[in-house]
Amino acid sequence: MAGLVGVGIYFLPSLVALGRHAHNSTGIFLVNLFLGWTVVGWFVALILALCSSPYLPYGYYCPPPRRWY
Repeated sequence: MAGLVGVGIYFLPSLVALGRHAHNSTGIFLVNLFLGWTVVGWFVALILALCSSPYLPYGYYCPPPRRWY
């Protein structure tokens, strides 16, 4: 049980990226996989997951915000 919790914490940045539909979730996963064992690599992957823009599928239109005036 403790091993599953440890794996979940280790891959937390990847799970956050998948949950947020991050544009570069594959890159975040690779950084997390190969550099996550270092504390710096884990935090870099977490920051990338939190700051990356969400993936918008082709053809998705996001209208510009309305002006109040």
